[in-house]
Amino acid sequence: MIEDYFKSLLDLLTPLPSVENPQVTFEKRAEMVGFIRGEITFTDGSMLHFRELVDLRQPMRTIMYAYHYQNSESALIFRYDNTAHHMDVTTFPHHKHTSDGNIVSVYEVPKLEDVLREIEVLRLPSEEV
Repeated sequence: MIEDYFKSLLDLLTPLPSVENPQVTFEKRAEMVGFIRGEITFTDGSMLHFRELVDLRQPMRTIMYAYHYQNSESALIFRYDNTAHHMDVTTFPHHKHTSDGNIVSVYEVPKLEDVLREIEVLRLPSEEV
């Protein structure tokens, strides 16, 4: 069962023309539990570092996540995570770090697909948005 989820993540990356070098590792921890770690390099040199611990028992639950997107100079563009810090955020522990140093609430747990969509929008030239 967890293998199907692993495959869906790889299938998500395959058609993206802006993805230059995806490196993803999968660790099955139980029949329905897995740990995913990855680095995705984009054609402009920006990178997404991510990790997820997922439990596919109904309803599917992402236990731990971090999606760290940075530019080609390694400067933070954004990072979503649910590390138990920033207790003042209304959606604790879910939050987003922005490039200007702000910490904002995250009302829905992001999925890799959502993060990739956000990156694609950020990477579009302004006249195409």
